[in-house]
Amino acid sequence: MSEQTSVGVARRLVMQLLAHEVNDAVLAPGSRSGPLALALAAADDQGLIRLHVRVDEREAGFLALGLAKASRRLVPAVTTSGTAVTNLHPAMLEASHAGVSVLAVTADRPGHLRGTGANQTTDQRRIFPGVDFIDRVNAITGRVQHLNLELDEPLIEPVEWEFPTNSSVVGFSAPGDSIRLDLGPRTVVVAGDDARQPARVVARDARWPLLAEPSSGSRNGEALVAYRQLLAHSPLAGQVERVVSFGHATLTRPVSRLLARTDIPIVHVGSQATFPVPAGPNVTFTGGVEVEAADDGQWLDEWLAADALATAAIDGLTAGTHYELARAVNAAVPPGGLLFVGSSSPIRDLDLVARPYPVGDKRLIIANRGLAGIDGVLSSAIGAALGRPSSRAIAYVGDLTFLHGSNGLLIGPGEPRPDLTIVVASDDGGSIFTTLEQGAPDYAASFERVFATPTGADIGALCAGYGVAHRVVEVPDVAAALAEDVTGIRVLEVPVDRTGRRELDARIAASVAAALAR
Repeated sequence: MSEQTSVGVARRLVMQLLAHEVNDAVLAPGSRSGPLALALAAADDQGLIRLHVRVDEREAGFLALGLAKASRRLVPAVTTSGTAVTNLHPAMLEASHAGVSVLAVTADRPGHLRGTGANQTTDQRRIFPGVDFIDRVNAITGRVQHLNLELDEPLIEPVEWEFPTNSSVVGFSAPGDSIRLDLGPRTVVVAGDDARQPARVVARDARWPLLAEPSSGSRNGEALVAYRQLLAHSPLAGQVERVVSFGHATLTRPVSRLLARTDIPIVHVGSQATFPVPAGPNVTFTGGVEVEAADDGQWLDEWLAADALATAAIDGLTAGTHYELARAVNAAVPPGGLLFVGSSSPIRDLDLVARPYPVGDKRLIIANRGLAGIDGVLSSAIGAALGRPSSRAIAYVGDLTFLHGSNGLLIGPGEPRPDLTIVVASDDGGSIFTTLEQGAPDYAASFERVFATPTGADIGALCAGYGVAHRVVEVPDVAAALAEDVTGIRVLEVPVDRTGRRELDARIAASVAAALAR
């Protein structure tokens, strides 16, 4: 088999993927990618790579994203040429901004056909802004990349596929050096998306308050629950003298305002790419943080006491609402479990009420927070459930997110599918806009049509069309439903009312402020 033929290129691709310890690959079939498809199918038959086939390239890209995010391994998404390539764009942008190792492998016509009227031919090179472009198989790394392969005829040849697996991967350099922080200044630790355990460890060792987003990987131990309400309403917020930041914190405006402060030192573990506001001279970027000892604990105790008051005030107002649903979903994740959270309201609802988990229980809470879109979430959740063995896998999304990504449920017979429960907060529209500026009474006349966008869609009928189990569950019954053993994918649709959400949030804020003022 010549290494220069299309079949030879496909063989070298699989060998490189194996050298990078790739376990899963996603394929959206087509003609020009034919040799790549046959090579991956052969690797799957030999037990070397688990292949996932999808007919929708957009969903294929997000499936690869979810697999990579949960497994923390490189995952390729393979497509044919033409518009198939552009359908990977949303997932590749999310992967790029979230630092998730997805490799777009796109089959292309020979270069001399560009600029002609040849069928399915466009310029596919550098089509994904911000994503490293390569055109050689041996240039694959563990980063987010786009590999464009010009494949000439003959595309298909009868061959015996053999894949030596003794190649090695070149290692990557570690982040920059850590800095050691002195004790004394009143410090808080912010844990954004994918901050992981280093944020919690620093907060624990220094006895500093930990403000951890749900998808940070560090919302356990003594992490605060209602931190965004504390930043808005507690005098403690004005007493902060230093911030230590980990991960990519983009979820709430109070945290963004905290990190935008220019009057206090801010230390961010990472770079400007994961810092949510333009950094001023008061911001220090570093590869890690160490502390010498623990503070006396009084500062932390004051935050914990305020958090208990705020949380009690919130609990007293949220029975039967989106927030109670979020609390039930959070509590249903067992040790070793997985929760994939959709953007917009679900992750913010979870953020307000989710109790920290015990340390060491190995729960994984993840979300697409690179660009925080609602597209592809179901495929990402399915990929995450396939990519990480778990005691129970749950996805928690809004109805618009579910409908937007419903083609992720289109899985062919014989394809790997996880045991996954998808919880849909069903309020027939985009409730997040109720809580933003456009939800003000001034815009009520046009709000439903241009922001809330109700659809009236029958989620149960849609699930039936995909052959996915579905049932409607009321909020008080969600905990019992989530405790059930699950085989395959099922959908629990939970009706919730989005009318009055703006007023509810105002009552919560007033109740928290009153509780903290006592």
